[in-house]
Amino acid sequence: MDFDALFARQLDALKQEGNYRVFADLERRCGSFPRAGNHKDGALRDVTIWCSNDYLGMGQHPTVVNAMVEAVQSCGTGAGGTRNIGGTNHHHVLLERELADLHGKEAALLFTSGYVSNWAALSTLGSRIPNAVILSDEKNHASMIEGIRHSRADKVLWKHNDWRDLDRKLHAVGDRPKIVAFESVYSMDGDIAPIREIVEVCEAHGALSYIDEVHAVGMYGPHGGGVTEELGLAHRIDLIEGTLGKAFGCVGGYITGSTPLCDFIRSFASGFIFTTALPPAVAAAAAASIRHLKASGAERAAQQDRVRRLRARLDAAGIPHMANGSHIIPVMIGDPVKCRMISDILMNDWGIYVQPINYPTVPKGTERLRITPGPLHSDADIDHLVAALSALWKRCAVAHAVA
Repeated sequence: MDFDALFARQLDALKQEGNYRVFADLERRCGSFPRAGNHKDGALRDVTIWCSNDYLGMGQHPTVVNAMVEAVQSCGTGAGGTRNIGGTNHHHVLLERELADLHGKEAALLFTSGYVSNWAALSTLGSRIPNAVILSDEKNHASMIEGIRHSRADKVLWKHNDWRDLDRKLHAVGDRPKIVAFESVYSMDGDIAPIREIVEVCEAHGALSYIDEVHAVGMYGPHGGGVTEELGLAHRIDLIEGTLGKAFGCVGGYITGSTPLCDFIRSFASGFIFTTALPPAVAAAAAASIRHLKASGAERAAQQDRVRRLRARLDAAGIPHMANGSHIIPVMIGDPVKCRMISDILMNDWGIYVQPINYPTVPKGTERLRITPGPLHSDADIDHLVAALSALWKRCAVAHAVA
């Protein structure tokens, strides 16, 4: 069989549909965020990043950078293997303490990414709890879906953010052990779950509550503990999962919960046992970022101000964007080819980097630009972005919002 020909045919089909992904060759410059260099056709030029998940610019914060540099100089680069074999570096221990404290939990457990932490935790819970059934919000992230699938536990989908539907389906499950998996902030639409109602339903049915706070940690709550901290609900949720790779500006994932729960995952999750640990320098930088955001609300306040200003400017220009209560601004296009084209023109003609979001990340017909304003975007940056979008809306014949 000519495998390369098969690969080429399927890639050609992806390109014809407008869903082929092209990566921008970017060079982040420490101290210049949200500016970056774009390497293209042998040239290097400045662009402004508008779609980074480094929501607060902490990846270039001097405190975080210095913590990483100092740890590299004292510990070296790598972790030396898995924590079971290579040993747990003290920076891992300190970071897990910071994370447990952030969420008001007894313990925490580190993973190499947020994807792995979801996959490992849900697959372990579903496979090791006898006769378990996992009830999953229908818009949960791919990492949660894969973890549930790998567990081979029975799965029940409930309507997105519909706690009444969850209540009905929990009742139908009966006396079996139940795990309810959902997110706080959904990354593509930016909507926020009715967490209080979901938690109350879980408690009424004796279900284990599992929340993904990946897009919320660092961003919400007086100490950056996420939406659960902001609502005062963290203590009522069994497992809080998060990432170090977004608002904290590093890389890695984690879970927090009771000591027995975290030890259970540590002892049985293949995604923890057989994976090389995070480098100690990453752990040190992440701990520094968490400590800073626990004490400082300035970054969160500035970021929220930028979101409000950009939304107001988009409204004034008639550019359609999805309403939600979060920091994520989806600007709706509804066509994969136009979405790719607008993204390319923004980069090439305006020096604006916003990656198109197409299928399978979002359903077909809901293609969008996912914009994430940060505290370091200036008024001039916002005006430039809105001017570019306004010009392109006319040029590309995209519908304006109806007042």
